[in-house]
Amino acid sequence: MAFAGDLYKNKNFVLLLGVQTLSVLGDAFSTVAVPLLALHATGSVAQMGVLTALTGVASVVTGTFAGGIVDRFDRRRVLVVCDVGRFLLYGLIPVLWWVTPVIWPLYVIVPLAAVLGMVFNVAYVTVLPSIVDPGDITRANGILYGIFAVAGVAGPALAGVVSGAYGPAAAIGLDSVTFLVSAFGLRFIRLRPYTREKSGGRLAGARFLLGNPVLRTMTILLTALIFLTAGLDDLVVFHLKQNLEQPDAVVGYVLGGGAIGTIVGSMAVARVRGRLGFGPTWLLSTTLAGLAVVAIALSGGVAAIGALMALFSLAITVGAICSMSLRQEITPAHLLGRVTAAFWTIHYALGPLGATLATWTAAGRGVAPVVAVMGAGLVLTAVGGLFSPVRRSGL
Repeated sequence: MAFAGDLYKNKNFVLLLGVQTLSVLGDAFSTVAVPLLALHATGSVAQMGVLTALTGVASVVTGTFAGGIVDRFDRRRVLVVCDVGRFLLYGLIPVLWWVTPVIWPLYVIVPLAAVLGMVFNVAYVTVLPSIVDPGDITRANGILYGIFAVAGVAGPALAGVVSGAYGPAAAIGLDSVTFLVSAFGLRFIRLRPYTREKSGGRLAGARFLLGNPVLRTMTILLTALIFLTAGLDDLVVFHLKQNLEQPDAVVGYVLGGGAIGTIVGSMAVARVRGRLGFGPTWLLSTTLAGLAVVAIALSGGVAAIGALMALFSLAITVGAICSMSLRQEITPAHLLGRVTAAFWTIHYALGPLGATLATWTAAGRGVAPVVAVMGAGLVLTAVGGLFSPVRRSGL
């Protein structure tokens, strides 16, 4: 297995790292600037919610066919087309805004951009195994995750500065440029050839995913994980604001600690998996995440909650990188797009339900009991994995 320094000598990986960082930075810009523009146009939080809901629906629907597109067509070209499309769509927003500041174009443009974003994300997962050796996939994913965590923190902060100085329309215009630069860089990436299979249909990915004992078990366990944790950030914010009476800045610091945990986990994952193997690494990381969440429920101090959120993010990051790397390693190249899309569709399906149930229950019974149940559920998820093919995977 190569060291990280060897990966940095891989020109294709370095290019992918650069363009993906730009894409993540652009997505982070949009996360802040688009709602701000909607608020400027309408003054209504309900309108912001409608826009967010439309974007989410567009992403979920796209997940049902994105894998087929990625597996059928040239993957580098798919990435380039998605980035060029997002450049045109987001670039159109400030032009229309400066002509007539109305909200309705956002209801069309932003969901369309979300469609392209979902296709791009599926294609990106399939591209990595085509530019790095199989033994380097976990390490490469760790590097990408770490850089993305930095971009995910810097993007909203920078978007807020630009929006405050020049308005959210200008921030969206700057966002569009990042996608154009990304598309230009992608043209220079060279992928290892593979045989594209045009048969099997869209369900071929789901059949492979659910037919492999390890991948099937991981899909079930990770779906339980997202159901349990989807509402955690909301509950932590509510606890800090309402119960501990902390200002917004402190809330930002606590949640920002999660980015630190993500970076540390990204740096450590390849070494940990190399020593322990996939099964023990995932089971231990999930157990650690659960214990951190239980400790959050028992803690009343802001500093302790921040440290525990960082520990939770570290553990979740290690598990997430391991699971994605495993799918990339054992899925045939011609199926990877459909397998990725099928996994995401199944995995995220219960997230909104879990978040809604957690917040509603917390409103009636308090935050601490709900968070404690979340943490205990994560530990039980790991215990369930002990009696599954995951423990015996030997990967």
